[in-house]
Amino acid sequence: VSTTLLTTKPTAKMMKNRSKMSTKRKFVADGVFYAELNELLTRELAEDGYAGVEVRTTPHRTEIIIRATKTQNVLGEKGQRIRELTSVVQKRFEFAEGAVELYAERVQNRGLCAQAQAESLKFKLLAGLAVRRACYGVVRFVMEASAKGCEVIVSGKLRGQRAKAMKFGDGYMIKTGHAGQVYTDVAVRHVAMRQGMIGIKVSIMLPHDPKGINGPKIPLDDVVTILEPKEEPSPESILQAQQAAEAAAAAAAQQAALQQQMLAQQQAAAAAPVEPAMQAG
Repeated sequence: VSTTLLTTKPTAKMMKNRSKMSTKRKFVADGVFYAELNELLTRELAEDGYAGVEVRTTPHRTEIIIRATKTQNVLGEKGQRIRELTSVVQKRFEFAEGAVELYAERVQNRGLCAQAQAESLKFKLLAGLAVRRACYGVVRFVMEASAKGCEVIVSGKLRGQRAKAMKFGDGYMIKTGHAGQVYTDVAVRHVAMRQGMIGIKVSIMLPHDPKGINGPKIPLDDVVTILEPKEEPSPESILQAQQAAEAAAAAAAQQAALQQQMLAQQQAAAAAPVEPAMQAG
């Protein structure tokens, strides 16, 4: 496991004394911890389709969930690689023994994951594939995965000594406002090519999903759903329904009165004195 990030220890002290911190420092410590952890995993698991990390902190332990397309490679043979990563994180941030656990989670739809597509494009370019062909391949794959829109920007020395940027897009893309933050998944990667460094930016407009699996639950503001009007009942049918209800109520009241009358007769018969039988002379 790469140990390039195991040099300075201020983050370790911050994570160690997390419970004694003020709220402001706690947020800063969590952000620095996430940034450093994300950088380590991005470098280490680049070839395994790394697609982000989620940190869940509980009072007893810290759970780190690694999202990737090739989870078997992340786990390694008999779980050796995930144990090595756990050991590196534990020593780097000075966690107690067993206080941190790493899990691997498979990305359900990698066509809707910007990080996975950026990594895929990076390795295509490193393999020597033409920029235009590689980018159009990524855009087509994303659009086939039911995305609303996709945009790929590649900038650097693509052909010749002059640096330039090429933009490839398809579909519908919102970049501003709250919808741009919620619906757009963005990833940036740097590719060290022979002629120089090339930058890649992949933006994916996610589809609306009421279950929240493939996309956000929140609908877009400008999407208006017009419902079919309900059929209003005619006055005649309302009057007939009222009359039927009144007739049923009257019949029920009459039935109840009859039952009450029969019950009163039975009680009166039971309370009447019985005449004694005449004795034989």
